[in-house]
Amino acid sequence: MERLSILVTGGAGEIGSRLVRRLVEDGHHVRALVLPGDPGRARLEDCEIAEGDVTRPETLGPALAGIHTVYHLAAVLLVEEPELFVRVNIEGTRNLVLAARDAGVEHFIHVSSASAVYPRSTPYSRSKRVGERIVRSSGLTWTIVRPTLVYERGGGLEFRTFAEYVARFPVVPLVGDGRARKNPVHADDLVHGLLAICGNPVTHSKLYNLCGGEVLSVRELAELVLARRGRRRPVIPVPLPLCRIAAALYGRLGGRAMLMRHTLAGLTQDADLDSRSAVRDLGYNPRGIRQGLAL
Repeated sequence: MERLSILVTGGAGEIGSRLVRRLVEDGHHVRALVLPGDPGRARLEDCEIAEGDVTRPETLGPALAGIHTVYHLAAVLLVEEPELFVRVNIEGTRNLVLAARDAGVEHFIHVSSASAVYPRSTPYSRSKRVGERIVRSSGLTWTIVRPTLVYERGGGLEFRTFAEYVARFPVVPLVGDGRARKNPVHADDLVHGLLAICGNPVTHSKLYNLCGGEVLSVRELAELVLARRGRRRPVIPVPLPLCRIAAALYGRLGGRAMLMRHTLAGLTQDADLDSRSAVRDLGYNPRGIRQGLAL
């Protein structure tokens, strides 16, 4: 395999740091873009660290100097201020694309989200949809991936937040009817799919859905989380309009995460995408969540 110079934005995050480690193990020269003072940089070893911020274009040129391939993972997910989705996920992506083009980057790999195809959009899903359009029209050689809900035995930010919510109450209030179909992807399977794109010309100008290997409803997912924790609790569907009222009240009291309007919308929409092209081009073979949580 050719040794490449690679920049990973969001390199100090849970997925970014795993990807950095695996790229280093594969013999590549890896530079991780890390926010100044980010405590997650302690996860990083044997790679070059560049301090920078996708919302500050002046910090990106040095980080991209001499880089062949960019993995763009830096994004915000569970935040309450809609303007942050615009500033980081949209404008940050635009800043990085322009800087990558100026630096002569040869391959731009953009990590989007399954939410980009939600029929009822949210501030987060809209930001990922616009980010994809920016990458497609950049003039760069690109590949886009859309992961579904990322998990591992110890967490994954969105999955961990959901699990903590489910375990919090003696009676679990389920958002909506609980029928939305989800296909969670294990963090290691996601990283495997990302690695298979590196240096692979078959992936150019293509979009891949990186799902897991098992489809569950949101209700089944809640029951699985409870079973894994050895708890038996009733799960009661709550109509979405009531959840929205609760979210507004909870927000005024300083509540966060699961009761934000855009996370409520995400829990009521399917995220089970067709991953056959990833299986064909990347040798992608993800495990089901029951197997993944048992690791």
